[in-house]
Amino acid sequence: MPAFPHSTTCRTAYDTTATVTAAAVPPSLSLPVIEAVFPRRLHPYWPRLQERTRSWLLEKRLMPADKVAEYADGLCYTDLMAGYYVGASDEVLQAIADYSAWFFVWDDRHDRDIVHGRPGAWRRLRLRLHAALDDPAAHLRHADPLVAGLADSVGRLYSFLSATWNARFARHFHAVIEAYDREFRNRVEGRIPTVEEYLELRRLTFAHWIWTDLLEPSAGCELPDPVRKHPAYRRAALLSQEFAAWYNDLCSLPKEIAGEEVHNLGISLVTHEGLTLEEAVEEVRRRVEECTSAFLVAEKDVLRLADRLADGTVRGKQLSVAVHACLGNMRNWFSSVYWFHHESGRYRVDSWDDRSTPPYVDNEAAGEK
Repeated sequence: MPAFPHSTTCRTAYDTTATVTAAAVPPSLSLPVIEAVFPRRLHPYWPRLQERTRSWLLEKRLMPADKVAEYADGLCYTDLMAGYYVGASDEVLQAIADYSAWFFVWDDRHDRDIVHGRPGAWRRLRLRLHAALDDPAAHLRHADPLVAGLADSVGRLYSFLSATWNARFARHFHAVIEAYDREFRNRVEGRIPTVEEYLELRRLTFAHWIWTDLLEPSAGCELPDPVRKHPAYRRAALLSQEFAAWYNDLCSLPKEIAGEEVHNLGISLVTHEGLTLEEAVEEVRRRVEECTSAFLVAEKDVLRLADRLADGTVRGKQLSVAVHACLGNMRNWFSSVYWFHHESGRYRVDSWDDRSTPPYVDNEAAGEK
């Protein structure tokens, strides 16, 4: 199965080009600048990545065999990561892709715990995930597949860089788990956050800094704080993630309205800013387009930073190369996210029998008999 069955031109890490059928993108979601200025790239390991992540989901019992067979490839989780972390070693990309697949499954469990009124189950899972993040080796055989799956994937991610990077990743993901708890409570209470509250929460539930952290093992280099926290680098990283989160909101709005969601930028704009649904869609779209144009400006600042780092020393050259690699993958995030939303079965709500229940979710396996 081709990685981009409905996509435009894709460019691999080896700069070979293949032209395939363009995806049907609704006019309200079409971004010509992405299609023109952000060419798709695909890690050459992708075919094995898809195969191995599919096997990993089965081995870790994260999805039932029938759901994996019918839906795993069509959900395009590995396509998303293979289009983002281009240049990563095969081992690093595999660990990231498995972790990303785990993240989607966790997001679905979180949703089902809310829909089926299981606050106790969510509370137990939340505490176990915190524990597995701090001590993966002790949770590899946990009875809950989500806990064991996190332990396995995170344990592998912890093997690539230093203990300092591991601690930073853990700190960032602890915050994500707690943000999911805030979202749980908001949804149970039917509370729609204000726009500012939502934007702050979204940076956590979308895991902005997790995906940014993972740029470093992909580049094979841990960035020192003066580089990682440099305003130009931080701004480019934030813009790439904000684009992804808000474009996701734009594409998933029908799915989330059907599921009586309360967490979507469009929903917050309608509720707290008095916009009509059509006006809210236009406002989210405006913010998405603004992220794209602002990134093209920020990108130039990061390139200048990379040039300054190349000071004639071996270390300077290493950091300059790493910043170039991280920036290139920030750029890849735009096209990878854009096409993912039009190729993944995760957002084809109109084709579902029940618009509020994704067909790839197994209720019985989650204890919902």
